[in-house]
Amino acid sequence: MSETLDEDLYQRTMALIEPGDVDLIGCIVHSTYDGQSDLEMHELTVTINEVIAEAAGSGETYIEAGNDDPDFSSNQFQGRTLADESFVWECQQLLREGTFDLVFYYEAGADQDAIVEGIEALEGVDRVTPVP
Repeated sequence: MSETLDEDLYQRTMALIEPGDVDLIGCIVHSTYDGQSDLEMHELTVTINEVIAEAAGSGETYIEAGNDDPDFSSNQFQGRTLADESFVWECQQLLREGTFDLVFYYEAGADQDAIVEGIEALEGVDRVTPVP
């Protein structure tokens, strides 16, 4: 992937986590999966949900898909707690230069190092870029 596209995606991710009601951090997951790998992308998203939920200390979570809610797009997902449906993370899946990049953001209190390390160890992950 070109450095220019990486920088563009990084800047877009920074814009998503700009200060608001909740202090957010995130990461860009560069996958090895192409546009025909829908099942693998789903499985990767579910596994990353588990990594983030554990590092954030959120307890059990579920994934709300964009097609379940008119407020989200079809490639947008949220991780929410089972206990009270609190926000844990949000993700967009983007097909860029033939492979998927997943942009995750979550509350700044989560253990960023543990999240990056956990995601880097997963099958189908090329690299992870923490934001900030």
